[in-house]
Amino acid sequence: MNEFRFPVRVYIEDTDAGGIVYYVNYLKYMERARSEWLRARGITQHALFESGVQLVVHRLECRYAKPARLDDALEVSAEVLTAGRARLQFGQVVTRRGEPLCEARVDIACIDARRLRPIPWPPALAELLAHTSAQPQA
Repeated sequence: MNEFRFPVRVYIEDTDAGGIVYYVNYLKYMERARSEWLRARGITQHALFESGVQLVVHRLECRYAKPARLDDALEVSAEVLTAGRARLQFGQVVTRRGEPLCEARVDIACIDARRLRPIPWPPALAELLAHTSAQPQA
């Protein structure tokens, strides 16, 4: 599937005392991009949760290259790299004018919201993932 892009503006609340984006906020930007990736495909986190499904971060690997600063216009990408029965991996990059600032691989697990145990993707999401260019994973 093609890479999804989501614009983000850096506000004062995102920065430390020096006007540089606090490291954890990059993860928040990435979370928003993944949620908007779903929403653009007709699926909301709220609807999933109401149906007893929750998507959670299972593993995260992140590399910070350069800082973003107050008022920067950023773009956050989200692209499915691999998809399995109850897990998928996103590749994500936060850029400023095309320059990579932060890159991550984020593993997402599909779980039963009450039992907090892995479950297969719900049908609508499974169909969506089947149509991505992601490589199947065991």
